[in-house]
Amino acid sequence: MTENLAPLYTQHLATLRERADQALAIGGFDRLLIAAGTPLNKFLDDQDFPFVSNPHFRHWLPITDAPGSWLVYAPGAKPKLLFVQPRDYWHVVPAAPSGYWVEHFDIEVVRSQADAVAALPRDGRNAVIGPACPSIEGVEANNPQPVLDYLHWHRSYKTPYELALMRKANRIGARAHRAAEMAFRNGQSEFGIHMCYLAAARQIDAELPYASIVGLNEHGAVLHYTHFDRRPPAVHRSFLIDAGASCAGYASDITRTYAADRAGEFQALIDSVDTAQRGFAAKVRAGQSYPELHIHAHHVLAGVLREHGFIRMGEEEAVASGVTSAFFPHGLGHPIGIAVHDVAGFQQSERGGSIPRPEGHPYLRMTRVLEPGMVVTIEPGLYFIDMLLDELRANPAARDVDWARVDAFRPYGGIRIEDDVVCTGGEPENLTRDAFAAL
Repeated sequence: MTENLAPLYTQHLATLRERADQALAIGGFDRLLIAAGTPLNKFLDDQDFPFVSNPHFRHWLPITDAPGSWLVYAPGAKPKLLFVQPRDYWHVVPAAPSGYWVEHFDIEVVRSQADAVAALPRDGRNAVIGPACPSIEGVEANNPQPVLDYLHWHRSYKTPYELALMRKANRIGARAHRAAEMAFRNGQSEFGIHMCYLAAARQIDAELPYASIVGLNEHGAVLHYTHFDRRPPAVHRSFLIDAGASCAGYASDITRTYAADRAGEFQALIDSVDTAQRGFAAKVRAGQSYPELHIHAHHVLAGVLREHGFIRMGEEEAVASGVTSAFFPHGLGHPIGIAVHDVAGFQQSERGGSIPRPEGHPYLRMTRVLEPGMVVTIEPGLYFIDMLLDELRANPAARDVDWARVDAFRPYGGIRIEDDVVCTGGEPENLTRDAFAAL
């Protein structure tokens, strides 16, 4: 079902204005100036990298391709958009703003970034949020920390409007994942699978929220594998895909793993990780410490390793000795929203501060306690990574590892399963599983 975005956006904007009012008061500023940003230049070239707008700008406006534009907001005043629509026959000129959101803004169309900067108010104290590189001529991107701390903290709590966009991003991603699985089962190369994914998502690489990971066989053991072999392997054994989609600047982040032999031992291992992952997602509830959930995941995955004959030790010993970290070396997940790895995952309060990671878990990307409105990924994994397994051999606990069985699974690479999950006041909402179920 398609949600009516107009009333949701009205509520969303009212929430952002309340947050901005408070952030400006805390920082002692009169006005918020938010830059959309400009494309980064390639070194010693006259071309730019694909443009990615400032997430603070996208938080207010559902437009992702307005380089050089600015948002101006002062408490009690209607927000103003300085929209750059250049006179240009070399590129596609951004269309004039339209849609359910425009009535809420005073919109001034200008012809260049310089014109937009010239139209910015200079009186009073302005809190400017934007990139310092490349520099914004005539404007200091001061990014005041008290203002950012407050805005980032409250960005953790998604509005109904934001959740509606994230549901759509998950539906797009789930559709593309199904196409990718079909391409894998049809024997295509990593590059061919990726092309099928893009076609089904109807998004090009630059529009995706992050670079897709498409790994066949042992490539599934490379956590950020983005190579894309052009030729299919001699044998298709396994397939790991970590790929998302975008909707009005909001992200989905989805990972699935498949076995070519649906009745084999690797499929059985996938099924066990999938069951564990569903259990972790069910614990995305108010009051749940995310680091404690991560540690819990290590204990459960230790049981999976033992059940499938990789280790002979108990769960506590496997975790305490670091054995599980050799098979599951990354964090359980991260906040997600307007950014894939969204802000404030470690923040202590709306005034800043940082909550440290638990000892021995350096790659965990969130240390907060879950609260209603937060959206996090849940992405446990089990991998057969040569470097980490070679290090594990030096661990005294290696005597309780069945190395012959480990070696037999190295050609499959690894398993990761990832969903985007909303913490609510009750049962969690699994955006990703819901999207797959609706196909």
